[in-house]
Amino acid sequence: MLKDYTQQSKARFERKFAVSRLSKQEIELVIKQNSAFFSEIYKQRYVNNIYLDTPNLTFFFDNNVGKSNRKKIRIRWYGDMFGMISYPILEFKIKTGAVGNKFSFPLRSFLLDNNFSFDLLKQVFHKSDLPQWALNQLDILEPTLLNRYKRKYFRSFDKDFRLTIDSDINYANITSRINTFSYKYNDEFDIVVELKYDIEKNDSAQQITNQFPFRMTKNSKYVNGISKLKRSLAV
Repeated sequence: MLKDYTQQSKARFERKFAVSRLSKQEIELVIKQNSAFFSEIYKQRYVNNIYLDTPNLTFFFDNNVGKSNRKKIRIRWYGDMFGMISYPILEFKIKTGAVGNKFSFPLRSFLLDNNFSFDLLKQVFHKSDLPQWALNQLDILEPTLLNRYKRKYFRSFDKDFRLTIDSDINYANITSRINTFSYKYNDEFDIVVELKYDIEKNDSAQQITNQFPFRMTKNSKYVNGISKLKRSLAV
């Protein structure tokens, strides 16, 4: 039996919209004028992630080509990007087509600075009471990307739909050994809107998205970050 984890109560759709021609204020106005009556919940906060992948970037390529069965594994926390990371969460995101599910596990705190290494992270994993199947997967992975963005949260009046706006997206290179985080990329002009809802609400979701002046698109911050950093390093 799995222990110390949370799972989404239902598989859900995550519809993404990459917006570059509207400001964040204009996007918020569009969302608040939607007939679903979205209102803001929670305070805006910074979201930070360390993505893990195989040495040959299996997850990156699976997501980049749109493979039906694909996954992302990341460590997520909120607030400051560097320093002592409190309350980090290990997440396994599993997708089949457009439908996704997620397993989340609390991790021990750790220090993220220039001395960060995967050896340190492995110690965190083994001290965090993770199930054996998770440890088995983590043993063949390594850190490949660090990213950070601002997120605002909204919910429809009927509480069936959640929506987020991500802006000020930043990417930094991260490796298994000592890091300087010297290679960075700032996606200052791109904003990502994401609509999340249970599968049975798909018909109602179309009424919401039809009112958006932006189109749904394939968008992965992990794929974007790896692609942009690889181009930067190649120059």
